[in-house]
Amino acid sequence: MVIIKSSQEISKIRKSCQIAASTLQKVMDNIRKGITTLELNQIAEDYILKQGAKPAFKGYKVGKNEFPYVICVSINEEVVHGLPGKRRIKEGDIVSIDIGTNYQGYFGDTAATKAVGKVESRIEELIAKTREALFEGISQAKPGNHLGDISYAIQETVEKAGFSVVREYVGHGIGLNLHEDPQIPNYGTPHTGIALQKGMVLAIEPMVNMGDYRTKVSNNNWTVITKDRSWSAHFEHTIVITENSNEILTVLSK
Repeated sequence: MVIIKSSQEISKIRKSCQIAASTLQKVMDNIRKGITTLELNQIAEDYILKQGAKPAFKGYKVGKNEFPYVICVSINEEVVHGLPGKRRIKEGDIVSIDIGTNYQGYFGDTAATKAVGKVESRIEELIAKTREALFEGISQAKPGNHLGDISYAIQETVEKAGFSVVREYVGHGIGLNLHEDPQIPNYGTPHTGIALQKGMVLAIEPMVNMGDYRTKVSNNNWTVITKDRSWSAHFEHTIVITENSNEILTVLSK
């Protein structure tokens, strides 16, 4: 069931999203050659707690598995759910950071990908097109449209550039819980799916591969990688559907 949020609930969700956005910015600013992914995790945890919020991912359960970290750090062929650890960032890596926050029981979720130093032009294009696809999807998130309009806009942008959209993992509703209905695939048919309404809060998150769209889960039971080991990028914003359009809640207020 899709939960339509009240203005009071949206206000709390907005606060959580602003904490998520500022945390993501702080982590992205600290991504550099030589830093460990666990150090990035600690930067995020310290900052979130300082804001009076809680990390949304730490302790999150999928079946019997409990996620042990604050952020997901996915590098190169890793798509999502990468585990922080002793790995050091290298020149030429691309690093995807996914962060969730819980502020007074309300959730925010955001992600971005960054190249470390110089990378080849096709990898730069992968990152740019994934970000572009996110905003193309967001542009379709308005009353009168359907969920499939978001999905189709993302898929069209990605595939025109010769990349592929991950199909096993999708965006989602968010707000009172980290993951809510509806699921938001990054591929689909326009004018299909549920009708979008004012008060819906959605986490839209294209995951885009340079090669084939298929993925598999690593031996750690969390990290998702591309089956063909092609590199992958990931961007995410939490938005709310408004009267005539939408508001991106995970863009930092000026």
